[in-house]
Amino acid sequence: MIAVTSGKGGVGKTNIVANLGYTLCKAGKRVLIFDADLGLGNLDVLLGLTPRYNLSHVIEGVKTLPEIVISGPGNLKILPASSGIQALTRLTFSQKLEVFNELNTLLSNYDIVLIDTAAGISSNVLYFNASANEIMVVVTPEPTSITDAYALMKILSVKYQEKNFRLIVNQVKNTREADDISRQLCLVTNRFLDISVEHFGSVMADDNVKVGVRKQQVVSEWSPMTKASRCFSELAHKLIRSQPMLKRQENRPLIWQDIM
Repeated sequence: MIAVTSGKGGVGKTNIVANLGYTLCKAGKRVLIFDADLGLGNLDVLLGLTPRYNLSHVIEGVKTLPEIVISGPGNLKILPASSGIQALTRLTFSQKLEVFNELNTLLSNYDIVLIDTAAGISSNVLYFNASANEIMVVVTPEPTSITDAYALMKILSVKYQEKNFRLIVNQVKNTREADDISRQLCLVTNRFLDISVEHFGSVMADDNVKVGVRKQQVVSEWSPMTKASRCFSELAHKLIRSQPMLKRQENRPLIWQDIM
């Protein structure tokens, strides 16, 4: 169970989640993406899907989580969020517990669950990160993105004792730029925070990704040999070979009861 997150919005996090999920499916993995941007979910739009039901119907008691799961490209499975429903950004304790108890029952059906969190440091973002086996933080070369990523990791470390993070550097010109950004961030976290940050990989800047957004199709599907698509393939296969950074106890894969 992997939370893909960022401090700053607009860093391409949802694109990474969608392409990574698609590539993992093509590699034979059973993948579920949980669109956890509860008030402004747009993963379905990115993939050209029009779900009839979403998380708001689960909160209202009309549907269960398994009933709202939809299929995307490459047999990728998606739990769609809603867009423009502000109440979902302020879930009560019982609503949060209900959602995660149902999500818990789905875990056995999938090899990998990717949680596409909202950006920032809201309580929902922090809870979704704290519930995962590992946290992947997405940054871009922008200084504000790096600063906000540091702030997010600091809060997760201090408030929820999260000590291990994986870093994906997006929209870079080359691997040297990605290495420089990772090194800068690691120097600061090593000096001021008691955490481990692993440079997991990078995604090259590629105009084909923007074309895919307009086509509502992941670039890994319609143009698998572009620079970005090859990066997503490398990330997916590295993820398959790696072990989760934190293994939850089998009967407690989610820790919402603890952090609430």
